[in-house]
Amino acid sequence: MNGVTKTKILLAAALTLCASEAAYSQAKKPTIMVVPSDVWCNKNGYTTTYDNQGAKALQPNYKAALQDNTDLLLVISKINELMQERGFPLKNLESSLKSLDNQAAEDAMLMSKSGAAAAESPIDKLKQVAKADIWMQVTWSINQTGPKKSITFNLQGLDAYTDKQVAGASGTGQPSFSSELPVLLEEATLSHIDNFNAQLQSHFDDMAANGREVALRIRVWDSFDGDLESEYNGEELRSIIEDWVADNTVNKQFSTADATENIMLLEQVRIPLYNEKNRALDTRAWASGLQKMLRDKYQIEAKVMMKGLGQAQLVIGEK
Repeated sequence: MNGVTKTKILLAAALTLCASEAAYSQAKKPTIMVVPSDVWCNKNGYTTTYDNQGAKALQPNYKAALQDNTDLLLVISKINELMQERGFPLKNLESSLKSLDNQAAEDAMLMSKSGAAAAESPIDKLKQVAKADIWMQVTWSINQTGPKKSITFNLQGLDAYTDKQVAGASGTGQPSFSSELPVLLEEATLSHIDNFNAQLQSHFDDMAANGREVALRIRVWDSFDGDLESEYNGEELRSIIEDWVADNTVNKQFSTADATENIMLLEQVRIPLYNEKNRALDTRAWASGLQKMLRDKYQIEAKVMMKGLGQAQLVIGEK
C-alpha cells in the first residue's frame, strides 16, 4: 500500500468517525428536571398533605424547600450544570412551580358539566406544567472526618409518565478539605454521572423505537344511554376502543388489564413520541384522538381527564 492510498484511507476513517460523533451529539436527548427525593423532603420536613378524594395523602413540598433551603438550590444548580454540559435539555423546578402558581386562579381540576372530577395530586399537576421526560431525584448527606468532608449521594432517574426508575447512581466522594457543597457534589458524582446519563439515553432510545408507555382508563357516565357492551354497527363499544388503540400504538402494544360493562383499564400502552406531523405527542393529545373518533364516527361524546402525564381517563357519555 503506497503512502497516498494510506493517507486517503486514514482521512476517510477520520471523516467517518467525526460524522458518527456529530450524529451522536445531535441525537435527541430526554428533557430533565432535577427535584429533591421524597426521602430528602421527608427527612427535612418539607412535606404537605392534600385531599385525595376524602383521604389525606402526603406529598413533597418543593416550594417550601426551595424557599427555605439554600443547600437545595446549590445542589439543583450544580446538577443542572453537569447535565447541561452533557447536552441534556433542562426544565427548572423553581420556574415550573411559578408557572403552576400562575395557573392557580384557573380551575385545576378537570370537571364534567355535571361536576364530576378526576383527582390529581399537586405533583401530578406539576408534571403537566413541567412536561419533563425524566424526573431526576437527588438525595445527599454530608460526612465529616476530622477536618475533611465528603458527600454521599443517590441519583434516581424516574420516567415522568410511569414513575418507573430507569437510571440510578450512588456513591461517596473522597474526603476533601473543601467545605463548599457544589464542589463536594461534583467531585463525588463525576465518576458516576456519565454511566447514569447512558442509562437515561438508553431508555429514551427505547421509547423512540418502541413508544412511550402510558395508561388509559375508560369509564361511563351514569347519564350515558348505554355501556361498553353496547353495540354499534354490530360491534361492541369495548372492541371499537381496543381496535382504535391497536391502530394507534407502536406495534399494537398494549394490554387490557380490566374490562367490565362500565370500566376498562389499558396498561403498557406504547404511544409514539411524535405524531404524523413530527410534533411531540403526549398522552392527552393521543387520547383526544380516541375522543374525536368516537364523536365523529359514532356520535358518542366523551371527556378526556388527566392524572399526571402518563394516565388519561376517557369518560363516555358527556363532555
